[in-house]
Amino acid sequence: MNGNSLGVVLSPGGLAVAERSEGERSEPQRSAATAKAGADPASGSRPDPEVVAKPKRRTYTAEYKQRILEEAEVVAATRGGLGALLRREGLYSSLLTYWRRERAKGVLEALTPRQRGPKSKRNPMEEEVQKLRRQNARLTEDLRKAHLIIDVQKKVAALLGNPIPEQAPDPEEKS
Repeated sequence: MNGNSLGVVLSPGGLAVAERSEGERSEPQRSAATAKAGADPASGSRPDPEVVAKPKRRTYTAEYKQRILEEAEVVAATRGGLGALLRREGLYSSLLTYWRRERAKGVLEALTPRQRGPKSKRNPMEEEVQKLRRQNARLTEDLRKAHLIIDVQKKVAALLGNPIPEQAPDPEEKS
């Protein structure tokens, strides 16, 4: 048997069992080696440069999209030019297709970045109407309380012998 291969041996029960040769490393040895490397104080203090704290979605301005589309039209005539442009800028060809479609709809308006995610189901006008209705109800209640206070003041003044004369009704209250 070779020193680097697995041999198949029949167990007494007749089942095939893989036999490990002495030239291979076992799993405990491998994990012990990584544990020793992790125990190094110098490497333990440095953060892993491969881990990004929080990935951020790339956004492109309308001017950038316009410039890239113009460059793509120029380099499309040369063999491999478009691929080189896409590699240099880190873009996908599907983005160019999408941007061209947006440009056909309307130059700068279509190319400006839009907010991602589901559209808001709230209507800002409806929120304003609800706010004004609550304010109207509160003010109506305040006015009712003020009328009650004025009526009590008139009755107290009449009991003390100094009646308050009635005012003429407002023309606005009639309508």
